[in-house]
Amino acid sequence: MKAGVLNKINEIEYQEIDKPILNDDDILVKVKAAALCGTDVRIFRGSKTKGVRYPSVIGHEFSGEIIEVGSAVTKFLVGDRVTADPVLPCGGCEYCLNGLENVCLNREALGYEYDGCFAEYIRIPGKFIERGNVQLLSDTISYKAAALAEPLACVINGQRRLNITTGNNVLIIGAGPIGIMHMLIARASGASKIIISEPNDYRRNVAKKLGATIVINPTENDLLKTVQECTNGIGADVVILAIGNTRIVNDALSCAKKGGRVSIFAGFPKGAKPEVDINLVHYNELVVTGASSLQRRDIKIVPEFD
Repeated sequence: MKAGVLNKINEIEYQEIDKPILNDDDILVKVKAAALCGTDVRIFRGSKTKGVRYPSVIGHEFSGEIIEVGSAVTKFLVGDRVTADPVLPCGGCEYCLNGLENVCLNREALGYEYDGCFAEYIRIPGKFIERGNVQLLSDTISYKAAALAEPLACVINGQRRLNITTGNNVLIIGAGPIGIMHMLIARASGASKIIISEPNDYRRNVAKKLGATIVINPTENDLLKTVQECTNGIGADVVILAIGNTRIVNDALSCAKKGGRVSIFAGFPKGAKPEVDINLVHYNELVVTGASSLQRRDIKIVPEFD
């Protein structure tokens, strides 16, 4: 089969490799659509190395059709349309036992320990199936849309900590695919005003078309001043940093109102150490949270957004 093989840092080669051989409890999925994650880019560039093997097939955002099932598989059939949560928690560590399986100490993942989706076919090991990581798709969801189930589930997991409610003013910094997903989920959660900060003209236009209340070009307009004008001088109830840029962390903190919630959602390159004005957190009593991966329950509700 054809696959994009990561041979070393900064080298992916499109080449012929052996088609995966199934164990009795595995399934084989023909990849119909795959998405490129910022994490994949960091793996390619060498700024993320944990769990990465050379050579290997990376990629973890995908959808496809089951074309083969092992003899012991009973939950799925050939022809089923599926996507998957690529992260497999151990189920028994301190974090798994306390509702934080997404930061499991012993987790494994497709695209890391197991070959990923940048190939014609991907093998889903039996333990992923047994623990509920594989999700059936309805016929109404396109393969392209379903390939975004994993990042959308990550957004849902990240917003769970923010408790966005009816009437909240939300600032999202960055209007790439993740920022747009944050905007849509925030709107579905009841946010009344969603402010998007994005320097790219095309992405700003997309955000506006999809429902942003206000879009800002931070290279031409003062972000803090604009946010305050939009919120009667108070600041945003919720700020989501959806781009891993060390230079704008303080901007995100500055735009939150006193007692506001700030999500450092985006991942940063390994070793990135932004200078943070800690007084913004201290005196404004900000609640600052991170976001890591997703939980299996998140990917199971994604089809509801079709």
